[in-house]
Amino acid sequence: MQTFIKIHPGDNVIVALQTIPAGTSLEVSEGVSVTSLVEIPSGHKMAITDIAANTEIIKYGSSIGFAKEDIKTGDWIHVHNLKTGLGDLLEYSYAPVFDTTKEIPVTDWFNNEELLASLPSTFMGFKRADGKVGVRNEIWVIPTVGCVSNVATAIAKQANTFLSGTVDEVIAFPHPYGCSQMGDDQENSRKIIANLINHPNAGGVLVLGLGCENSGIEILKPYIGDYDEKRVKFLVSQECEDEIETSLELIKELMEYAGSQEREPISVDKLVIGMKCGGSDGLSGITANPLVGRFSDLLIAKGGSTILTEVPEMFGAETILMNRCANEQLFDQTVCLINDFKNYFKSHNQTIYENPSPGNKKGGISTLEDKSLGCTQKSGSSPVRGVLAYGETVKVSGLNLLSAPGNDLVASTALATSGAHIVLFTTGRGTPFASPVPTMKIATNSTLANKKNNWIDFNAGVLVENQTMDEVAASFYNYIIEVASGKKVCAEIAGFHDMAIFKQGVTL
Repeated sequence: MQTFIKIHPGDNVIVALQTIPAGTSLEVSEGVSVTSLVEIPSGHKMAITDIAANTEIIKYGSSIGFAKEDIKTGDWIHVHNLKTGLGDLLEYSYAPVFDTTKEIPVTDWFNNEELLASLPSTFMGFKRADGKVGVRNEIWVIPTVGCVSNVATAIAKQANTFLSGTVDEVIAFPHPYGCSQMGDDQENSRKIIANLINHPNAGGVLVLGLGCENSGIEILKPYIGDYDEKRVKFLVSQECEDEIETSLELIKELMEYAGSQEREPISVDKLVIGMKCGGSDGLSGITANPLVGRFSDLLIAKGGSTILTEVPEMFGAETILMNRCANEQLFDQTVCLINDFKNYFKSHNQTIYENPSPGNKKGGISTLEDKSLGCTQKSGSSPVRGVLAYGETVKVSGLNLLSAPGNDLVASTALATSGAHIVLFTTGRGTPFASPVPTMKIATNSTLANKKNNWIDFNAGVLVENQTMDEVAASFYNYIIEVASGKKVCAEIAGFHDMAIFKQGVTL
């Protein structure tokens, strides 16, 4: 395994890939050696030149902040001597990296046609009556309000005792919302619940209402739109004698309908994949996030779609995404995406550029720029084709940016309800959580992958050991096709299915 990596030729730091003891001499470029002054923990940064106070520290070829003090060659760089260089609202100008006067060819952003041609162009999925496709054939019990969430859970538990046909599982999605909310919060709950009901990974859906809530079934129906009466059933608990018994009878009908459907070959251009990271470490922007970015480029080159979210973790790297927008209208929408979230922070009197979490810092992430530049590696290099508001679904193939916070459960739920069939979740710390769709955990390092193999589905740590990016990307792509075709990820095997709605305002 390599001892360190210099990510970009213009960087004035290297990243330790394993702990570097004090006094270790490292050849950082041809004929140039640097000796570590102190121990450099794995994932952390070391200066490879003298850096004066208030001078930029460069990683990924971009600034990740400024030195708080003079830093000597070979010294450890972290929160004790590095500060953010970011401000509040900024003025942006469109400087596209593509020729936006014509259609952008794949060769402008993807450089390995041989690799592309070697990978499968179909997966085994379920075609729905409305033309959508799913990668699972589950029955979902979705409460309209928190008051019946426990009832929904009890219904799903009992219904799983009579699975039949091709139905994978009956799943409840409890949540505390749907009533006592105001304004955007109520609207967001309605959108998210409606999008879940319409999600094609569910072969059948029971919508369970109470009867007196603000977001009752009749209120939700316009948000749901046209629906297949064989696929979606409704029950108002206050209107029946035994809501569990009645629900189980409805689920038997849904089971018969959904259970008769079979997997069949479907083009990968129908796949929508969400991309998210959490619990980052110093290798996140070197292994797992670039791997997801390479996959995103591969899938988009084959006509599919990906969604990138967690807007606060774009701060500091947003211009990279802005300048990849396919046109000026998308650029303007991306500026609004960023500034609206900054204003959301300011409206709650919160610091926009709060330092990363304790876990991030322990793993070697020092500033928000440091995290954001690593985070946006997940977007690959393809053009931005769509910008989505929270609760809005994908309409344009290619790379989409979605408005949602960085919180793992909220952001992953947002990805699922915007149409993602699968969520790719990169992590340097590890986490067992799930979302409404298969949530695949990609480890940034082999230590985590080996220690928590009950959480981790794929190890990107081999990228700094003995495998090339395209070798690992091919293996990763094929694994995702297997998951899309029915292979369960660790969280599914454990029986985990989470959801969380973004709450921003007043609760009555």
